[in-house]
Amino acid sequence: MTNPRHTPTQADPARIRAAGALYAVIILTGLGAELALRGPLISPGDAEATARAIRSGMGTFRAALVADVVMVVADIALALVFFALFRARRPGLALAAMVFRLMQAALIGTSLLVLASVPLMLSTGEDVLALHMTALHATGYDVGLFLFGINSLIMAWLFRFSALPRIMALGIAGSGLVYITGGLLRLVAPEIVAAIQPAYLLPILAETALCLWLLITARL
Repeated sequence: MTNPRHTPTQADPARIRAAGALYAVIILTGLGAELALRGPLISPGDAEATARAIRSGMGTFRAALVADVVMVVADIALALVFFALFRARRPGLALAAMVFRLMQAALIGTSLLVLASVPLMLSTGEDVLALHMTALHATGYDVGLFLFGINSLIMAWLFRFSALPRIMALGIAGSGLVYITGGLLRLVAPEIVAAIQPAYLLPILAETALCLWLLITARL
């Protein structure tokens, strides 16, 4: 009898590489928007400094919004591709993973609407309210990542029945725990969220490894 862990995927290698390409887009646009573009403009707790930085870097701020929109679209597409890849093996888990990933995309997309209001607020001199909107966006983003953390735990279990190396599946599971912890802390203890930021290195490494596996090996 064939071990289900090594059952070949029903999809062709092109579909698996498409998943890898979408993951690459998500990683590059997500990190680029948050760390390279928007992050340097926002000074938590300092409305004046944040307003000054965004006003002088409005193009960068808007570029971050566009990058986030691209990320959300890629996330939706990847949710559908992963569902197609795993529904023949574990249809219930594949559906649950897709739903949680789509819920994450919906929440992050909604949070972008909040963030998009910042330029208008700055144009009318409402600097404090603009800073509040950036904080509200951060909360929505982290709650979205809480949902993605649940998706990651489900995907880690699905990867047990694939050709993905076990250590990669464990890395995705660990990433899920990091996202869940970060989302919960944003709600119950936002003052210590910054202290756990180094833990997000695990998801970056684990998801980059998964992305490269999908692109290079085209096996699941």
